Amino acid sequence: MRVQNLKVRVKRLSKDVKMPGYAHAGDAGVDLYATQETSIEPGAIALVPTGIKIALPEGFEAQVRPKSGLALNHGLTVLNTPGTIDAGYRGEIGVIIVNHGKEEFKIEKGKKIAQMVFNKVEKAELEEVDELDETQRGEGGFGSTGLE
Repeated sequence: MRVQNLKVRVKRLSKDVKMPGYAHAGDAGVDLYATQETSIEPGAIALVPTGIKIALPEGFEAQVRPKSGLALNHGLTVLNTPGTIDAGYRGEIGVIIVNHGKEEFKIEKGKKIAQMVFNKVEKAELEEVDELDETQRGEGGFGSTGLE
């Protein structure tokens, strides 16, 4: 089955900015790259610029997600994961990174910092009601199903 590609327009803010891209055929996300060197101390948060702006068609969003290797090997993750980029946003994409590791991490210019996945968005029609229907789960929340 052939997958129809989504067309996303990308504007680089300078010629030396790396374009996002898929590392392998079949990957879900495109890699995003840092445009400047940044050091993040343990427990600190940094906004890392990517040097790109995008234009998504209406009805789509982009999600900024962590790179698994940075998370496993260095304790770095995207703080608001997934970070949502709405179709109407036209500013520079920045990645909010937190260092949960034990050592300072230096992000080098041109290195991968996150990935971006594109998704179709469904709009919900919200209806206010006085009561909700009953379910088997009911109001059971955090930890209500146990660990076994």
